Formats: sequence, C-alpha cells, structure tokens
Amino acid sequence: MTVLIYGSYGYTGQLIVAQALARGLRPIVAGRDAARVRAQGEALRLPYRAFGLDNRVAMDAALNEVTLVLHAAGPFSRTAAPMASACLRTRTHYLDITGEVAVFEALAARDAEARDAGIMLLPGVGFDVVPSDCLAAHLVARLPTATRLALAFDTAGGISRGTATTMLESGGSGGAIRRGGVIEQVPAAWRTRRIDFGSGPVDATTIPWGDVSTAYHSTGVGNIEVYAASPPMARRVMIAMRYVGWLVATPPVRGLLRRLIRAGPPGPSEAARARATSRLWGEATDRDGRRAVARLTGPQSYALTAMTAVAAVERVLAGMVPPGFQTPSRAFGADFILEIPGVRREDVE
Repeated sequence: MTVLIYGSYGYTGQLIVAQALARGLRPIVAGRDAARVRAQGEALRLPYRAFGLDNRVAMDAALNEVTLVLHAAGPFSRTAAPMASACLRTRTHYLDITGEVAVFEALAARDAEARDAGIMLLPGVGFDVVPSDCLAAHLVARLPTATRLALAFDTAGGISRGTATTMLESGGSGGAIRRGGVIEQVPAAWRTRRIDFGSGPVDATTIPWGDVSTAYHSTGVGNIEVYAASPPMARRVMIAMRYVGWLVATPPVRGLLRRLIRAGPPGPSEAARARATSRLWGEATDRDGRRAVARLTGPQSYALTAMTAVAAVERVLAGMVPPGFQTPSRAFGADFILEIPGVRREDVE
C-alpha cells in the first residue's frame, strides 16, 4: 500500500515528503518536471515518476501503482480536476492541500462518482482546511442548534510561491460567504470585525477561504463567514481590488506578477517556520442567541500542512476511507487536529 505525492518538489511538497520520511513512509515522488523529480528521487532514494496532467496514459499508469495520491501541485483550480478524474478511473483515493472554494465544490459534485468507484475524494488536508474544519465541527457538536458559523485565523511567517500564485489566479474575483446554504459572492474585504485570538482583539476581514464550502458539508450550518487577521494596509489593498481587480486579470499584468513571484524566495525559511505559530478562532450561534466560542493554536501554517497531510495519508493507509467526497472532520473526526503535535484547543464560552 503506497502513496504518490504529486508536486513533491515544490515548496510545500518538499515539506510533506520530509514529514512522510520522518514518519517511516516511502512515497513515490512525482511531478511534471522530469529533471526536478528525478533529482529529488535520486537524492532521497525514492521511486519517482514524471508526467503532466495532460498525459492520461502516463497518469493512469502511475496511479495504478498506488493506493492513494496526495496532490500538492496548484493552482488547484487548474490541476485538481484532471488528477481527480485519473483517480476515479484508476480507483485511487484522492487527497489534496487546496483551499479554493470552487475546487471543494467541484469535488463535492463528484461524490456519486467517487462512491461508485469505491474511493474517497478528500481535498483540503493541509492548513487549508484541517484546523478550521475540525474547529467548526467541534463548535457545532457543542451547539447542535447552530445556524451561523464564523471562523477566523491569524498566521505569521510569510507565504510560498505556490500560495502567491493561487492568490494571483483568483485576484479580482472578490470574496465569498455562505448564506442560507448557498455560496454568495461578496466584495473583497466585505466585512471586518474584532476577534480575540488569545492575546487581545484585532481586526479581521472576510476572505473566500475554503471553509465557506467545507464547513457546510461538515456541519450542515448554512450561514458561514471566514475571516483573516488583517492590518490596515492589507484591508486597503483588498478594498482596492474591488476596483482594479480587472487590471490584475489582464495577461500583461498577470505575467509581470508571475515573474515577480518566481523571483522571490520559495517560501518561509526553516527558522521562520520554527518561530511562527498559527492561531484560529471560531464562533457558532443559534437563533436564540446561544453561542459557543473556541480557539486553537498550532505550528506555523506550512509546517502544520505537512503534518496534517501526512497524518491523513496514514489514516487512509490504515483503512479509514469512507467513500465519496469527504472533509477532514467527516473522514477522521473533529478531534483529528488534536492528534497533531503542538496543537491546543480551548473552549472560551
């Protein structure tokens, strides 16, 4: 029973591979760049496969060797569909580390296909969205009458090229919330509120985070907003995107921004990851004004992604594979996140 990690030589992919090796796994490393994946495989003495997501024959041959794929090559708005289709054809379990609302919804729409194939489609096994999804499920378990969820996070340490590229791909698309069970587009930086992550209230602003999709599938709560801690300059930039997002979407500007991203560092350094932490907050409320609030702290977001992704792989290899589309808390329970070293949860009220 083996795992193939696609996008293994990317910034987050390398962290996941290192975590897999530390946990005693021997994954197949894979990606479209033959030179890079070969260098990685030879350096780590791991099997490797090189194929693009447009090569159906090579994809199917590689996936037929393994029990599951951990897909780490974004932007997932472009890459998730072909990889998921290959997993359905080859009856291979699919995991990824996306945080994109549209990707979650597209995979949820393939639930029946996955059940027929006897496989699990489990997107979002990284920081997007394991800690927040587990927090949402925990809150609704505490307040089963909940009709609204607000989730928020505060991270430090910087972002990777892959995350920046995904943000660029979605630039200008605005925000998203869920209202009455339906995902609704709203302007960027639609709402700001004060949230206490554990060291005093700070401003946090709505963003189109993956839980707008997944928290609904996990809990059934139909009104969901997700916030990120945001200093004044970040909010001003988000608001400005309401008016100039169309410009960012033009090929010349997008090409320039891609080049600037590629010229930067691949992601936070090891020292930055070690120094930083991630903090989450969640609130469930019901029609009668009852309220449940909890906080969660853990390792820096990219370090946490590697840990939760590999923990999810281990559970799949152990046979925890409910068929169809799943979320982390539906597949493994609301306390899955507490099994990750360094994670603590606190019920506030």
